[in-house]
Amino acid sequence: MKYERILLKLSGEALMGHMSHGIDPNRIESYANEIKKVSDKRVEIAIVIGGGNIFRGISGANNGIDRVQADYMGMLGTVINGLALQSALENIGVPTRLQTAIKIEAIAEPFIKRKAMRHLEKGRVVIFGSGTGNPFFTTDSAAVLRAIEINADVILKGTRVDGIYNDDPEVNIKATKFNNLSFDEVLKKGIKVMDTTAFTLSQENKLPIIVFDMNTPGNLYNVVRGEDIGTRVDL
Repeated sequence: MKYERILLKLSGEALMGHMSHGIDPNRIESYANEIKKVSDKRVEIAIVIGGGNIFRGISGANNGIDRVQADYMGMLGTVINGLALQSALENIGVPTRLQTAIKIEAIAEPFIKRKAMRHLEKGRVVIFGSGTGNPFFTTDSAAVLRAIEINADVILKGTRVDGIYNDDPEVNIKATKFNNLSFDEVLKKGIKVMDTTAFTLSQENKLPIIVFDMNTPGNLYNVVRGEDIGTRVDL
C-alpha cells in the first residue's frame, strides 16, 4: 500500500445517506466495511467525523444560540457519530478506540497523542471526536491538526463527489474536475472544500490532502493503494 498511516475525514452529512438528518444504518455499515478492507492490509487508520447531520454550530449561532454554546453542541454531535461508527466497526471485528478532545470518560478516552499512536501501532482504528475541543474551529481543522500530531502520511477527505471541481457538479453538469491542485491554487480560486485554516495548516506542514468519493465501493482502498482517484492537493 502507498500509505502506511492515514487520517480519514468524513462529514457528518455523509452519514445521513438519503435521510434528511441523523444516521443512516446502511451508510455507516457500508463505511465500516470500506474501512475494514484497508485496515486488513495493516494500514494504520485514524478518523475524524463532522457533526452536521446532528447539529451544526454556525447554523445554531445564526438562529440565536450563543456561538460558543452552539459549537459545543456541534462537538457533542461528532461524538454521537463517533460512537455509531465505533459500534459499526466493532460489529465486523475491527478493534476501535474513540478519543475525544472534551473529557467524556464514561464513553471515550481523552485525546492523548502517545496513547493514540500506540493504538494505531497495535492495529486499532482510532476515531477522534469533538473536533479540536475549541469553539470557532471546524472539524476540517481538527482533522488536519490530528493528522499532523499522529504523523499521518496523507489526509483523505471522503465526500459524495469524486474530487474538486471549478463549480458544484451536482448543480452544474459542465463543471470541470481538477486532478491535481497546489495549496496556493486552492486558496487563490477560493475553493470551499475545506476552510482556509485547515488548508493553511496542511500547507505549512507539507501534508497532502486527497478529496475523493467515499460512497463508491472500493474507492478508499484504491486511494490508499495509490491509484489516481479524486483530486490531490499538495505543494
